[in-house]
Amino acid sequence: MNQRIQLASIDDQRNVAAREAVRRRISWPVNLTPANVTYHSRGHVLLLGSAPSVTQAARVLQGRGLASLTMLTTDEAVDLPAASEPLIAQVLSAHQQSQLNIAGHLGGFRATLSQDDGDSLNLAQALIERDVFDVVLDLSEGALNVASWELPPPGYLRLAWERQEAERADVLESVTELVGEFDKPRYFQVNTDLCAHSSSGNVGCTRCLDVCPADAISSIQGRIESRIEIDPFLCQGVGSCTSACPTGAIEFRLPETRRQQDTLATWLAAYREASGEVPVLRFITHDSLEAERAAGITTPGHIIDAPLEELGAAGHDQWLTALASGASEVRIQLHDGMPPRLSAFLEHQITQAHSLLTALGHDAARIKLLPVDAEGERDALPSLTPLTESPLSFNEPNKRARLNVVLARLAELGAPSGERHAMPQGAAYGGINVDSAACTLCHACVSNCPTPALKSGGNTPALSFLEADCVQCGLCEQACPEDAITLEPGFLAAPARETRHICHEEAAFECISCGKPFATASTVATIKAKLANHPYFAGDAMTRLEMCEDCRVKDVWKTMARDPEAQLKV
Repeated sequence: MNQRIQLASIDDQRNVAAREAVRRRISWPVNLTPANVTYHSRGHVLLLGSAPSVTQAARVLQGRGLASLTMLTTDEAVDLPAASEPLIAQVLSAHQQSQLNIAGHLGGFRATLSQDDGDSLNLAQALIERDVFDVVLDLSEGALNVASWELPPPGYLRLAWERQEAERADVLESVTELVGEFDKPRYFQVNTDLCAHSSSGNVGCTRCLDVCPADAISSIQGRIESRIEIDPFLCQGVGSCTSACPTGAIEFRLPETRRQQDTLATWLAAYREASGEVPVLRFITHDSLEAERAAGITTPGHIIDAPLEELGAAGHDQWLTALASGASEVRIQLHDGMPPRLSAFLEHQITQAHSLLTALGHDAARIKLLPVDAEGERDALPSLTPLTESPLSFNEPNKRARLNVVLARLAELGAPSGERHAMPQGAAYGGINVDSAACTLCHACVSNCPTPALKSGGNTPALSFLEADCVQCGLCEQACPEDAITLEPGFLAAPARETRHICHEEAAFECISCGKPFATASTVATIKAKLANHPYFAGDAMTRLEMCEDCRVKDVWKTMARDPEAQLKV
């Protein structure tokens, strides 16, 4: 299970040959024809910052083929003669600086000033008679809090003029290059049928909203329901939303999450077939991998690299898949310049992975983050042998079902504690508690549950629950009219997690007229109590609540036939 490696027995040349055999036989999946997102930029540039830095930047940009230069300064007016393109200058007062807001992307930046009357002034319309600016060069060094992006959208460039002298030329050159038509991949696809965000007016899961560093995801309130929308122009392929989504409603497309997971398992099987030993799967970005190759870095043969657009595109489910498929360890190679929310997301995923490994009886050190430039940790042999040499295959397309296959394999290979283990806040693992005294089996929870976790009893009044499918979205808890459901967070390392059990059941209440079962005794009793003072059910009419829907209608018509004015007396 957690057997230590005899280091003297490892042949690196054999591992290198096995790794090369894997690379030749099985390529990392890519989406060959991804849908594109197209930006159109005419070169209208907005510069923000102090007068000295804006003036110097504008001088460099003049005569470089831009459509216009608009300068918003925070201290004093700019006195700069126009060149080949229009040059517009405006000083922002302290009050205006606090009211400035910028939103959008390359070719579509809206810069507005909030007005005291609640309206807003579009600066592009006021200054250059256009709806939007195409490019924004922010030289304010944070003095203007115009946007909350951790990861600025395409076309928004930041430069600290005094502190980043070495970067000036490259950034200004980038500004001049952002004119024309530009394509990028549409990184994601969304299946709203699987989304656990909202149901019946209640809001449940918000994990994707919490982890996106580009603020590309928003919750859109419809007439009743809310829905998740991703702005493809703001999305930059970080991928943390797809890894955070517990149901697979958001799926990364470069490559598709399922293909990526299948390839990890196939690679490790092929590595073993080629006589490779103690494989370590390293998740690394394409850019970091290219930088290593350019620097002439060659990793030992036991290191198998899984290249990603960004590290967020693989979460703890992918890491655990590698271990369940025969990797000795999983290492996640960090890099410079990671947005804070991505770093926090990876730390959260690591905590979840470690908690699950501990609960299932495995060494948590099998999954680790690699700091930047940690060559010793990167190349080190693993301290433990692989958990298995048997291949892992998936017959389910559903993300949660696949994760359950991985967890079941790890449970077989380990020693599950049989107890419920605490997980970090927001983890999609846990059960529910149902108050049988309060539950009326109305099944509002079932209709709101986005997964098969909750089910009705069919012809028998009952409520059943399968914890393995529960993503702890909380929609059942919010939907219950009797407040009979509470969530119980934590991972249950026991067979009961994969066994459906009855939370509450009752005998059916039979119609007093025809004998057909149509509700539960508690439901009928609750309705009678709530309608006891309603004039429509006064006297003998109260017995209609003990009839099925057909017999109730028949009884109403019989009463009207005997007394046509009966309805007018209510």
